[in-house]
Amino acid sequence: MTVRVVLVDDQPLVRSGLRVIMADHPDLEVVGEAATGAEAVELVRDVSPHVVVMDIRMPGMDGIEATRRITSGPSDTRVLVLTTFDEDDYVYGALRAGASGFAVKDMSLDDILAAVRVVAAGDALIAPGVTRRLIADFVARPEAAVPGRPPRPLAGITEREREVLTLIGRGRSNTEIAEDLYISVATAKSHVSRLLTKLDARDRVQLVITAYESGLVTCG
Repeated sequence: MTVRVVLVDDQPLVRSGLRVIMADHPDLEVVGEAATGAEAVELVRDVSPHVVVMDIRMPGMDGIEATRRITSGPSDTRVLVLTTFDEDDYVYGALRAGASGFAVKDMSLDDILAAVRVVAAGDALIAPGVTRRLIADFVARPEAAVPGRPPRPLAGITEREREVLTLIGRGRSNTEIAEDLYISVATAKSHVSRLLTKLDARDRVQLVITAYESGLVTCG
């Protein structure tokens, strides 16, 4: 499958660099570019990409609001946020807005392209030591929860699915979940798919957040 990509960044050189690199990969096709969040929202409606590579800091509508509007719409488009290490506050906002993954601008281009493919495949980019830390910090922040609110209930899932959700929250891959629970990788994938459906989660990032918010996993 060719992954249809929209590039969103207010710096033309960034968009140009990514476009040139992706042109060398037949499985990736840039179908549009935008310099603002508002342009991105309109472009997604017009071209229905698989993945939007989204900058955060842009004039007018920023990448967080654009991500929120894109992910709340009827399309299955996923958003990969392109950020930097010193922009944690923006990443928390993107998490809440529905981003499926994060790439850092000083990563190698090969790693950024790999991130696009991961997100396009329907998974979430949860890099050890980076996104896991951000998610843990995100759900521990006062603004991530309403004071006095009880943990999010998990009605309708089985005990085995609770075990799988707990392991997802700890950042375990499908292969690692299969090893931990002595089940096949295919069975682990089936449990993850059912959790996505039952919990109305877009992707694995949202399942990780749910695992924390429900109290299955703590930040300690």
